[in-house]
Amino acid sequence: MVSKELEQLLLLAKSKSVEARARLAQNITDLFLSDDGRLSEHERALMSDILGKLVGQVERDIRRELSNALAVSGVDLPDIVKMLASDEIEIARPLLEKSALLKDPDLIEIIRMRTDEHRMAIAMRDDVSEPVSNALMEYGSEDVLEALLNNHDAQISKRAMEYMVAESRRVDRFQEPLLGRSDLPGDLAYRMYWWVSAALRKRILEEYKVDPLLFETAVKRAANVAMVEQGHEQSAYVRAQKLVRRMAENGELTIQFLLTALRQQRVAVFVAGLAELSGINFRTAWRIFSDKGGESFAILAKAVGVDRNQFTSIYLLVVQAREGGSVKSPGVLKDILALFDQTSEANAKGALQVWQRDNAYQEAIEELEKVS
Repeated sequence: MVSKELEQLLLLAKSKSVEARARLAQNITDLFLSDDGRLSEHERALMSDILGKLVGQVERDIRRELSNALAVSGVDLPDIVKMLASDEIEIARPLLEKSALLKDPDLIEIIRMRTDEHRMAIAMRDDVSEPVSNALMEYGSEDVLEALLNNHDAQISKRAMEYMVAESRRVDRFQEPLLGRSDLPGDLAYRMYWWVSAALRKRILEEYKVDPLLFETAVKRAANVAMVEQGHEQSAYVRAQKLVRRMAENGELTIQFLLTALRQQRVAVFVAGLAELSGINFRTAWRIFSDKGGESFAILAKAVGVDRNQFTSIYLLVVQAREGGSVKSPGVLKDILALFDQTSEANAKGALQVWQRDNAYQEAIEELEKVS
C-alpha cells in the first residue's frame, strides 16, 4: 500500500500541470493517515526520509501549500515541518506561527540562522517560551521586539523585561507595549516613569502597584549620614541635610516647618526635609522636586503624610520656586490633586523606593564612567 502511494506521489511530482501539483500537496499529507489510523513507527520513519527528499525537489508553490496543510492538519511530521519552517518565509510562515511540532530548540535555531521575517513570525506564536523570547531579543530587530511585546501570550523573564525597559528609554515605541503587558512588574513600570510621555506617566501612576520596600530606620539614617559626610562641608545642601536631621532627631521636623521654609525660599532645607521624612536620599528628592510634570511630587507628598490642603499650598509654592511663576491653568492643579487623592500612601512609598534604587543605579554608573 505504501509503495503504491509513493509511486503515485513520484509521478505527480514529475508532472508540471496545475492539477498535478495540487493533488501532490494534498496527497503528501493524506499519505500519513491510513484508513485504520496512523502509520506504524517504522513506516513513518521510512516515509519521512523519502518524503523529505521529495519535498526538497518539488516547486515552491507545492511547498507552500504543504506548509499551509501541515500547519492546520495536526499530522505528525516533525522532520518535514522543521525542513519547511526553515524554508523561505512565505513557505515557513504558517508553520512558524502555528505548528506545535516546532519545539524550542527548533525555533531557537531558526531565530539564529534565518531572517528577521522568520523571527517576526515566531514572535507572533501563541506559545512563546522564555528561552525563545530570550533568543528573539538577542537576534531580533526592533520590529521583532515590538511584536514580541505586543504578544501577551509570550512569556518574558524578569531579566529580559528589565532589558526591554532599559531599551525603552532609547526606543520610544517599546514604551506603550511594555506598559500594556500584565506581567510587567510594578517596579519596572515606575522606573520607566522618568522617560515616558505625560499620558503614559499617568497610566503608570493609575495602574501599577508597588509593594513598599521597608528599610530599618537605622540603616537609612546611616546611609544618609555617609552620603552627607562625603559632600563638601560648606555646601548649602549639606548644611540643610544636617539641620533637618537634627530636627528629626528632636521630633521637630514637621510638614508645617517645611511649608514655612518653602515660603521663605529656603529650597534646600525644604527638599532635604522631604528626603528625611520619606527615607530617600537628597538626590532622589531633588530629582522629584525638579520634575516639571508635578505627578512625582504628588507621590512624594502623599508618601510623607501631607494632607490635601497642605499639598495644594505646597504645590503652588513649588511651581513658583521652580519656574518663577504660578500654575498656568486651573486644569493642571485639578489633575494633580486628582492624582494625589487617588494614590494610596503605601503605593506612594513603594514608588519612592523604586525611584531611589534607580537613582542609586545611575550614580553607580556615573562613578564607573569617572573611573574609566
